[in-house]
Amino acid sequence: MTESESVPISGGCLCGAIRWEADLPPRASVLCHCDTCRRATGAGAVGWLVFDIAVFRFVRGEPQTYHTDTQADRTFCSTCGTPLTYHHSADRPGDMDVTSGSADAPDDRPPTKDIFVEEKLTWTTRAEGPHSRCDTNNTREIAQ
Repeated sequence: MTESESVPISGGCLCGAIRWEADLPPRASVLCHCDTCRRATGAGAVGWLVFDIAVFRFVRGEPQTYHTDTQADRTFCSTCGTPLTYHHSADRPGDMDVTSGSADAPDDRPPTKDIFVEEKLTWTTRAEGPHSRCDTNNTREIAQ
């Protein structure tokens, strides 16, 4: 079994108050460009791991739930604000979408497709050129 196939898959929020696990690998890994995901997370695009809802569970803490006007539920940590899940019981009752950035090993399951590309921001493509990467923790250098 490779590392990317290992289970359970786990993750959690920034402060550690919320932890989650899934007993099977995700059915999909996508990068969402929709306006609502961008606004809900504050990111240019959002990576989602799509799990069967039956194999996903919170194992520590209880996240807050925001009920959207589109009848979906988004969860987040009430302490640190980390976005955690998206569930739309009417459209996709068997799916639990989990933010890939909250996974303990997010590089193990990179997105394999983009969704809502018609809403994609023009600047979300990878930066090219000599300044496309910053190997520092000094935030002043990141902006240069």
